[in-house]
Amino acid sequence: MYDYDLLVVGSANADLVIGVERRPGAGETVLGSDLAVHPGGKGANQAVAAARLGARTALLARVGDDAHGRLLLDSQRESGVDTVGVLVGGAPTGVALITVDPSGDNSIVVSPGANGRLTPGDVHAAASLFQASRVVSAQLEIPLETVVEVVRSLAEGSRFVLNPSPPRPLPIEVLAACDPLIVNEHEAKVILGDSAVGDTPEDWARILLAKGPRSVVVTLGAEGALVASAQGVARIPAVKVDAVDTTGAGDAFTAALAWRLGTGASLPEAAAYAARVGAVAVTRQGAQVSFPTAAEVDAL
Repeated sequence: MYDYDLLVVGSANADLVIGVERRPGAGETVLGSDLAVHPGGKGANQAVAAARLGARTALLARVGDDAHGRLLLDSQRESGVDTVGVLVGGAPTGVALITVDPSGDNSIVVSPGANGRLTPGDVHAAASLFQASRVVSAQLEIPLETVVEVVRSLAEGSRFVLNPSPPRPLPIEVLAACDPLIVNEHEAKVILGDSAVGDTPEDWARILLAKGPRSVVVTLGAEGALVASAQGVARIPAVKVDAVDTTGAGDAFTAALAWRLGTGASLPEAAAYAARVGAVAVTRQGAQVSFPTAAEVDAL
């Protein structure tokens, strides 16, 4: 029996958000809205999204001993996430500088801060969390060597989900553990590198599968998603909504998919549910504050 449906290992950032009429070009200054500060970071976002849906969730992360760190811890606890694995100190809390245009598209610059100090040793010291978790999810806003240690720490029978963002080439050991590897178009092309042959998401997914993951999910924004495994390739249609802010939507999708896979759903079933969760999230401003409950997803 697992104590946690999902253990998220990853980043925790304060999101500093400004709305703009358009994003600036090189050397250009544009005026924006008042600054809003929200709890964010891909790891923290995924943990909150899963907990809001009802998953028993834990977070392994590092924040600074500062106001932004306290903001993040408060958000996790209010959402029902177990923060026993959140370490404090070593550097200032990570910060993401985000601009959002009227269409809801965003541009993000991240200062990793304490996220860069989440070490393989921290993962090793949290072995009991891994043994207690049905599914483990990670991203790449923490050091790659820490993600490698996550893979080596997985309990027998648990499942590993990776969203390689920001993208970089991945070791074979990490790729082989992914079930699934979740990428958008940009992330897929970075990981494929010189192997990027073909123009369709189906092509990318098949080539990615050949690199070792047990399954692959390609998210396609307004076009939905695509899932690929040894059982074949399938398109998952998008849920049509009026997008307000896409910040954190990918994290909500990943968390929902990881949790549903742990409950026994098939990959297409889990991806279809995750698409609905992401659809609700983009109709609201912000990241964590936009994530829905299970009842809100059912009502969509």
